Amino acid sequence: MNIALLIIIVFLVLSITLGLLAKRGKDMSMEQWAIGGRGFGGIFIFLLLAGETYSVFTLLGTSGLAFNNGAAAFYLLAFTALGTITSYWILPPIWKYAKEKNIVSQSQFFSVKYNSKGLGVFVAIIGVVALIPYITILFKSMGILVATTSYGAISPTVAIWIGMFALLAYVMASGIHGSAWTSIVKDILIFFVILFLGIYLPIHYHGSFHGLFQAVKEVKPEALTLPSKGMSVSWFVSTVAISAFAYFMWPHNAPTIYASKSAKSFRLNAVLLPLYAIMVLFIYFVGFTAIVELPGLKNGDFALLELSMKTFNPWFVGIIGATGLLATLVPGSMMLMAAATMITTNVIEPLKPTISEKSKSLSAKGFVVLLSLVCAFFSMSGSETLATLYLTSFSLITQMAPSLYLSLRKTNTVNKFGAGIGMFTGVAIVIYVTFSKTTMAQLFPSLPSVIQDLNIGIIALFTNIILMFVISLATRKSHSFQTNTAPTE
Repeated sequence: MNIALLIIIVFLVLSITLGLLAKRGKDMSMEQWAIGGRGFGGIFIFLLLAGETYSVFTLLGTSGLAFNNGAAAFYLLAFTALGTITSYWILPPIWKYAKEKNIVSQSQFFSVKYNSKGLGVFVAIIGVVALIPYITILFKSMGILVATTSYGAISPTVAIWIGMFALLAYVMASGIHGSAWTSIVKDILIFFVILFLGIYLPIHYHGSFHGLFQAVKEVKPEALTLPSKGMSVSWFVSTVAISAFAYFMWPHNAPTIYASKSAKSFRLNAVLLPLYAIMVLFIYFVGFTAIVELPGLKNGDFALLELSMKTFNPWFVGIIGATGLLATLVPGSMMLMAAATMITTNVIEPLKPTISEKSKSLSAKGFVVLLSLVCAFFSMSGSETLATLYLTSFSLITQMAPSLYLSLRKTNTVNKFGAGIGMFTGVAIVIYVTFSKTTMAQLFPSLPSVIQDLNIGIIALFTNIILMFVISLATRKSHSFQTNTAPTE
C-alpha cells in the first residue's frame, strides 16, 4: 500500500468516526436528523454554508475552468462574493418564518408560503432534478481525484462506491450533525490545500505571480482577457448577475439555514463568507500554472491533479486526495438529506397525512440511499465537463428565486398560480436550451454580439418573472388566495 492511499484511508476512517460520534446523546427525530433541532450556533452555520460552497468541484472544476477558459473563470469568484452578501437581508426572514411554521425543507417553505401543496411538490421536483447533476459532479470528481492521487491503486468506480458507502454510514446515523462535525476537518484541509497550492505552484515554477502571468501571456495570451465574442463582458456580467441572484436557492442551503438557533449568525456570516470566497482566487492560479506547465493536457478537470503529481511527493498528493474525499462527503451529505427531506415532506406526507415521525425519518433515509445509487450510476457514465453539469443545475434552481424573494415582502402580490406557472415555464426553457444547445446567437442572429453573448438563462428568468406577474394578476379576481406576511426582525 502506497503512502498516498494510506493517508486517504486514514481521513476516510476519521470522517466516518466523527460522523457516527455526532449522534451521541441525540434522539434522531426528523427535525433533529434534517436540521439539527434548530440548535446550531454561528460557527457550525458558517462551516456548513462554506462546506456546501467549497466542495471537490472547487478543486477540480474551478481549476479546470481556468485552464480551459482563462479569465472567463473569474465569474465564479465574482458571483460567490456577491451572492453571499445577499444572505444579510434574505436569510434572517427565511429562518424566522421557517421556525414559526416548523418548516424543515425548501419545498415545504414554498408550500406554506403560498398555501399550495402542489407548488411544494413542484419545487421538490425541481430541487431533486437540480441536485442530481450536482451530486453526480461530486461523485465523479471524487472518483477522478481519489483514483489519481492513489496512483491507480483504486479505480474511479471503486472510489465512488467507497465514498458513497462512507457518506451513507454517517448520514443514516447522524444526519446533519455528522455533516457539521466532518465539515470542521474538511474546511481546515481544503483551506490549507487551496492556499498552499495557489501560492506555492506559481512561485515554484515562475518565481512570482507576475512571472506566472508573464508566462501565460507568452503561451496563451487570450487566456488573460475576456474574448470579444462568446464568453465576453456581456456574458460575464449576465452570468454573475443571475448566479448571485439565485445563490441561496440551492435546496441543501435550506436545512443549514433552518438549523441555526438565531438570525444573528447569518449577518456575521454575510461578512465572513465573501472574504472566504477569496480562496477561489488561489485555485485559478493553479489552473493558470497548468496552462504553462501542462501544454498537452486535454481535459482541464485533471489540471490540478496532474500538476500536483508532477510537483509533490506522494504523501502530499495523498493529502490532496483526502481533501477531495472530505470535500465530497460534506456537501454531498447535505444535498442528499435536502433532496430526501423534500420528497418526504412534500410528496410522502401529503399522500399519508397520518405518517408518524419515525416513519418520516425512515422514509427520508430510504430516499437518501436511492438517490445515492442513482447519482453514483450517473457519475460512472457521461462525458460532460464538471463546469457544464454545474451550470445546468444552477440554471434550474435560479427559477425559484423570483417567487421566493417576493414572498419575503410584507405584501406579496404574487399568488400560487403565478409562482407555479412562471417557475414551470422557466424550467421548461432551461431544459429545452440545455438539450437543444440553443444559444442567444441562434435566437437573435441579427442583433449585436453584446446581446448574442448574454447568458441564455436570462430568457428563462425574464419569462418566468413576466408570467409570474401576469398570471397572478389574471387569477386574482377569479381566485382568492392567502397573502403571507413576511416576518420582521
